Amino acid sequence: MTTIGIVIGSTRPGRIGPAVAAWVHDLAVEHAGQQAKFEVIDVQDYALPLLDEPLPAMRAAGGHPHTRRWAERIEACDAYVFVTPEYNASPPASLTNAIDYLYAEWNSKPIAYVGYGVFGAVMAVQKLRAQAGVLRMADIGPQVTLTLNDDFVAFTEFRPQETQAARLHGLVDELLAWSQALAVLRTSAAA
Repeated sequence: MTTIGIVIGSTRPGRIGPAVAAWVHDLAVEHAGQQAKFEVIDVQDYALPLLDEPLPAMRAAGGHPHTRRWAERIEACDAYVFVTPEYNASPPASLTNAIDYLYAEWNSKPIAYVGYGVFGAVMAVQKLRAQAGVLRMADIGPQVTLTLNDDFVAFTEFRPQETQAARLHGLVDELLAWSQALAVLRTSAAA
């Protein structure tokens, strides 16, 4: 069965990422049924310090216990949905740092984005898309953009517009199709 990790990228106090990720999870499970297993992965739970591995992940797997624990969690997934806010036109440093810890664990896997912010985290996702290419991930087209003005009450209480569910369904459908198409690459890389 395909396993999709829904990665909460923000670790900021008072963050709304967990509410958005729960919405993504529940709608994805409802929509996909038995086609996949969806798991929420919170970057905050891994307490990753600023990148502290002596070699780049492209050259060698990390040796610290926190790196190995993170790598095992990410390796277990076939695809990902990054749930990200936008801070100063960028994804949060916590998400970028978590991504940078790994390389091979991301390869040949599709990635999708659910962004939230003033403009739906569009600029943050653009930067994540560039990073995904370097990591040999398949960056799929659909993106759910949740705006603070339209999908939140008083910019803090998550209450998405009804039309967002259809957008998320399209994202899930494409993510599942790409995950199945790339399975042969993941299998041959593991052999």
